Amino acid sequence: MTNRIEQIWALGQAIWYDNISRELLQSGGLQELVERGVAGVTSNPSIFQKSIAKGVEYDEQIRELAIAGKSAFEIYEALALRDIGQAADLLRPVFNETHGRDGFVSLEVRPSLAHDTAGTIEEGRRLFHFLHRPNVMIKVPATEAGLPAISTLIGEGINVNVTLIFSVPMYERVIDAYLEGLRRFGKTGRPLATVSSVASFFVSRIDTLTDSLLEERIQKGQDHLDELLGKAAVASAKIAYLKYKEIFEGERFVPFRADGARPQRALWASTSTKNPAYPDTKYVDTLIGVNTVNTVPPDTLEAVCDHGVVAQTIEQDAEGAFVAIRRLREFAGIEINAVAAQLLNEGVDAFAGAFDKLLSVIETKRIQFAPAARSA
Repeated sequence: MTNRIEQIWALGQAIWYDNISRELLQSGGLQELVERGVAGVTSNPSIFQKSIAKGVEYDEQIRELAIAGKSAFEIYEALALRDIGQAADLLRPVFNETHGRDGFVSLEVRPSLAHDTAGTIEEGRRLFHFLHRPNVMIKVPATEAGLPAISTLIGEGINVNVTLIFSVPMYERVIDAYLEGLRRFGKTGRPLATVSSVASFFVSRIDTLTDSLLEERIQKGQDHLDELLGKAAVASAKIAYLKYKEIFEGERFVPFRADGARPQRALWASTSTKNPAYPDTKYVDTLIGVNTVNTVPPDTLEAVCDHGVVAQTIEQDAEGAFVAIRRLREFAGIEINAVAAQLLNEGVDAFAGAFDKLLSVIETKRIQFAPAARSA
């Protein structure tokens, strides 16, 4: 009997796992998830910070590297590259079986490079070539500096997971960057099918911020705005999917498709439910569609497996999505693109903060394991 992950796969959506740790790799936990149908893995600085801070599985490698005189950043990178490489090897059969459609593992460039185009390109190249695996994706944020980096990396055949997308206008620009990258890659003479990309549209955070703005207005007596609570995120994602279809199923993509290029699939990220008043599978149940990915954290994955919806839902009530965004603007004075801009800035800052905490944890262990290297 097929499980819900496999049933959702049959509807055209891949479920990826938004989590990685050495314990997960060493215990066989990730292998079990792959056997259940999980088709990819994503990581970010927050995930690594939590994994390394609480996991003793990293201590032996940290000790060796500390004694060798490595810095906290060098230690972090060695730990992360080992985990990403092992996860990619574990998922390689999925990559092969799907002919390169799935089976990817994503690794983020340093958050401090979010506004540094040249630095992002350099680090993306270095990480991708060091890992030397076709099923690794380099995560690049959808900032002004990130957009040209996306085109350059794709143009060199480096898979890119574009992260921290919160608005449809920025999503359109990400698509443009991907297509420009394909144009450049096509000039190299290499098959377009050998490079892949996903566009990670962050969902739940949109509701978190929009709902807080609505609550402020409701507390001031605008009770009629109750109906808009919890509507912004799914509406934004549904509109983004319509844009995906317009481009990748339309005339603009025809010449690329003829040369074997893959669409840049929409990936729904930040899909754990932050508000306990909402269903715990809210951002999965409502966003199931063909040629999409949903990357889910552990608790959300288990909730989906237990009671998630299995149906094509993303194109249901598309008109209602536009109505919700319009009502936010007209009735509540909330511009969704302004919300998205704030969320992008907060997202970059949050990842930078998590990365700083991660390096602090590693530095503490580095000194503990190699006191003589205290001043390194």
